[in-house]
Amino acid sequence: MESDKIRLEIASPYRQVLNVEVDEVIAPGEEGQFGVLPGHTPFLATISVGQLMYRQGNQMKYVAVSHGYAEVEYHRVIVLLDAAELPHEIDLDRAEKARLRAEGRLAELVHEDRDYYEELAALDRAMNRISIAKI
Repeated sequence: MESDKIRLEIASPYRQVLNVEVDEVIAPGEEGQFGVLPGHTPFLATISVGQLMYRQGNQMKYVAVSHGYAEVEYHRVIVLLDAAELPHEIDLDRAEKARLRAEGRLAELVHEDRDYYEELAALDRAMNRISIAKI
């Protein structure tokens, strides 16, 4: 591998989603978005629901990600997630139905309800999948 590249590996419990050489990685961390370039200082980070972006040459590419962890090394980023989908893998109709279902359930709940935050998380995941599918 070239020293000016990063090996990006993304996996979920069910499959390896991606294993490619990239120029840059931008990930949604629990503490906010973070970027990684070749030679970055190693660290561990938690990942939030959102868009993981990576650059290959002049092209930005996207992955819909849920909660997980990232291990950053000098020329490698390993991301282990509950779930991850590439844009072409997302079923937009299914994501829209999940959004509508979560919005409907949220309308019936109050903040004190035990299920409120689960439905809020479901809505967040659905909206993220929709935005990635439309890129």
